[in-house]
Amino acid sequence: MATGERAHPGRIASGAGSRVAWLTMRLVIARCSVDYAGRLTAHLPSAPRLILVKADGSVSIHADDRAYKPLNWMSPPCTLKEGDGSVWTVINKAGEKLIITMEEVLHDSSHELGVDPGLIKDGVEAHLQELLADRIETLGEGYTLIRREYPTAIGPVDILCRDADGQTVAVELKRRGEIDGVEQLTRYLELLNRDPHLAPVRGIFAAQEIKPQARVLATDRGIGCVVLDYDALRGIEDDKLRLF
Repeated sequence: MATGERAHPGRIASGAGSRVAWLTMRLVIARCSVDYAGRLTAHLPSAPRLILVKADGSVSIHADDRAYKPLNWMSPPCTLKEGDGSVWTVINKAGEKLIITMEEVLHDSSHELGVDPGLIKDGVEAHLQELLADRIETLGEGYTLIRREYPTAIGPVDILCRDADGQTVAVELKRRGEIDGVEQLTRYLELLNRDPHLAPVRGIFAAQEIKPQARVLATDRGIGCVVLDYDALRGIEDDKLRLF
């Protein structure tokens, strides 16, 4: 990669400091090392990695052995500066930095993905959401609904509500509760808790069945788990939710 700032399709650069706003998703495969400086420090030694710069401003670094989970990342809003010496510096509003030192770039391309239609839930999940929103008090006495499909920069939260004490609660609904659902809710909570009008926000992971590993992870992260009885919500059986 050439040193200094260079033009690249799909971005708008402003000023001499290389502040970048992305209009597309950029995919970079490079041999690089990564350093994170913030609430803690972390170092990834030199290795070939995939770097994703998404249109929402997020930057994530991936290896080939971690499934969907990145090795390190910076959530939006943040800025990306490409400085001299093939060093990328990603800074978020808290001043935390992700410093990517490029040694060899193997691939660099940008792609316009367009508007994503979003995840279409199957009939049971969609109906669970509708039923629980209509009967939100089954989560506990004094619960009130804020809205279904609450929009965020990374996707809609299934249900946003308030408990009897007025605290905001984000609910993620699944037919079968697995670890990826807990991870998804964790990302929503991280984002929602940045909004002073909503914070503090706690989470509830709700499903007809919750796998033991998902329950352990949720508990470790302070997320409540609720097992939903679909027939009970429909009024076919006793109107109860089992809380664990």
